[in-house]
Amino acid sequence: MSAATVAGFGRRIKGPSAFGDGDARRFFHLARTLAVTDWKLRFFGSALGYFWQLMRPLLLFGVLYVVFTKVVRLGHDVDKYPAVLLMNIVFYTFFAEATMGAVGSVVDRENLVRKIQFPRMVIPLSVVLTAFFNFCASFLAVFVFMLVTGVPVTWHWLWLPPLVAILAFFCVGVAMLLSALFVRFRDVRPIWEVVLQALFYATPIIYVISSQEIAQRETLRRVIMFNPLSGILTQARHELIGPHGAPTAASAAQGVAWLLVPAAIVIGSFVVGLWYFNREAPRIAEEL
Repeated sequence: MSAATVAGFGRRIKGPSAFGDGDARRFFHLARTLAVTDWKLRFFGSALGYFWQLMRPLLLFGVLYVVFTKVVRLGHDVDKYPAVLLMNIVFYTFFAEATMGAVGSVVDRENLVRKIQFPRMVIPLSVVLTAFFNFCASFLAVFVFMLVTGVPVTWHWLWLPPLVAILAFFCVGVAMLLSALFVRFRDVRPIWEVVLQALFYATPIIYVISSQEIAQRETLRRVIMFNPLSGILTQARHELIGPHGAPTAASAAQGVAWLLVPAAIVIGSFVVGLWYFNREAPRIAEEL
């Protein structure tokens, strides 16, 4: 088709933007509606329903606890290790579920994207919200488990919500980037699956950053703390069992300045994810 013929059709019409018409109330209402619907549909037809959401982290915790306390003997010298392990699993599951679920979220809603004009950003955001609902349900089991195992409730627990907020902020940034990339590059899903597996062992979930094997290796400890998840879980452990039982993220990273690296990764992932998704949003329907 010649340039003159193309010009005859007039200016190219862009598709819906990432944020739609800018109505914040409508935007968040759509995101919440999609999240609630997905959360309910997940348990539709299940005999045990929401009970499975509580059992999943508990079953994984049971396997890891037996292996790493009775077989490997990894957590025998860690204060409140069962509670720390369960909390770490729930935190990491939130990140893994939010980001992995976001990868194919836009493509899975192809019929919706093609037929209805709405702010595309609500799709990855709704996935993170659904994962957050699951996180809240799972953390109830963590809270009960802490009380049963004798973990004292202190005012330091008030720092846990801000840490969850930082984790959610990180999840949203990664979710935006992955969901937009997957529209064009379908290799993103298997690559991210491998990344999540690597992150599970690169993050202090089944071990702690203050263990002798890691504490004696300064470079290794610093590299581990470059991972934003490591800083969040390390600080959460500090707030959980008190200032005398575990180091802060700053002390584990050997200085507050070193925490600027994971902070830059969190902020950078959000900025890049927002920029790339916003750029690709008007063309998503065409790419699908």
